[in-house]
Amino acid sequence: MKEIGQILELEALKETPQGVYLITDEDKEILLPNKYVPNDLEIGDKIEVFVYTDSEDRPIATTLDPKIKLNQFAFLKVVDVNQYGAFLDWGMEKDLLLPFSEQQFNVEATKRYLVYMYKDTVTNRLVATTKFGKFIKENKVTIKTGEQVDLLVSGETEIGYKVIVNSKHYGMVFKNELFKTIKIGDQLKGYLQRVRADNKLDITLNSAKLNDVETLANEIYERLLKAGGKMSISDKSSPEIIKKEFQVSKKSFRRALGLLYSDRKITITPESVELVKG
Repeated sequence: MKEIGQILELEALKETPQGVYLITDEDKEILLPNKYVPNDLEIGDKIEVFVYTDSEDRPIATTLDPKIKLNQFAFLKVVDVNQYGAFLDWGMEKDLLLPFSEQQFNVEATKRYLVYMYKDTVTNRLVATTKFGKFIKENKVTIKTGEQVDLLVSGETEIGYKVIVNSKHYGMVFKNELFKTIKIGDQLKGYLQRVRADNKLDITLNSAKLNDVETLANEIYERLLKAGGKMSISDKSSPEIIKKEFQVSKKSFRRALGLLYSDRKITITPESVELVKG
């Protein structure tokens, strides 16, 4: 059933003692149990619901908001581990199964893990997996440079943060282009900078067309990296020196330094600017 795992707007078809049956585009009926039926819902009205399967594998609708949907990623907490696998809290009454066969490594109760949710074609059940590489590597990149994308921060390296892009691709946000603090698990908006030869994506959190202050902050940061982390120009330097080195006004230079300083990337003295170590 194609509706499973998705949020849909369905029409109320008929009332029963168990709840209200909704009708799909394929003329299939799905029960919305009484506890989820709004008091003002009338037959013929449309209602937004999430469709999944109950404990007997029957399609069922709910107004609860899932923490993950079909073919998407999320960090979910393990609530139990038994002989069948791990069970994850995804905001539904019935926990989401992460089978042992779909675990890249053994997971532990109470901890959170990045998982991908797919539909088992044999059982029609929604299943979680930490072996999600197989769901990403075949995806063709159709995003255009500068296009806005959805990001899930999945890991951190020395040079940047790994991100899942549009639930379809691996990407990287480089630390030298960051001007705000982010952390693993954050869901963000970003923009495609380039597609690498290995089909991984370079992502920026700034708009495709950076404003002048952000562009200058990038330039200052790169200058510091190339200079070993220190340069003998600061916000106290003369307008003439700043103009000669960066072709900008002292006011613009100070604003760019302020952006870097507010994100704790630099320290400023009357004589110099230095990168924050560590």
